[in-house]
Amino acid sequence: MMIMNILLIMLMFIVGNIIFVSKHKHLLIVLLMLEFMVLSIFFFLLFYLSFFDFEMYMLMVFLVFSVCEGALGLSILVSLIRTHGNDYFYSFNLL
Repeated sequence: MMIMNILLIMLMFIVGNIIFVSKHKHLLIVLLMLEFMVLSIFFFLLFYLSFFDFEMYMLMVFLVFSVCEGALGLSILVSLIRTHGNDYFYSFNLL
């Protein structure tokens, strides 16, 4: 059962990376895959810390940082859509 949990978490992370790399044209999909990878890392930390009977304080800190990262990404997405009208990376010049 333990190995199945670890394999599922690794599969979540790998699928998140594959979609992150392959769908790099839209900012919304990139942000969703980043949150999916953060969720898989959270599950791994939860599994690891509960297996070795450690305190869960680190999970609270990790969740706070991941929520801040998600809010920052959404604010960037909203400002991009307001200025350019869409979330395509090719529609604005980065230089």
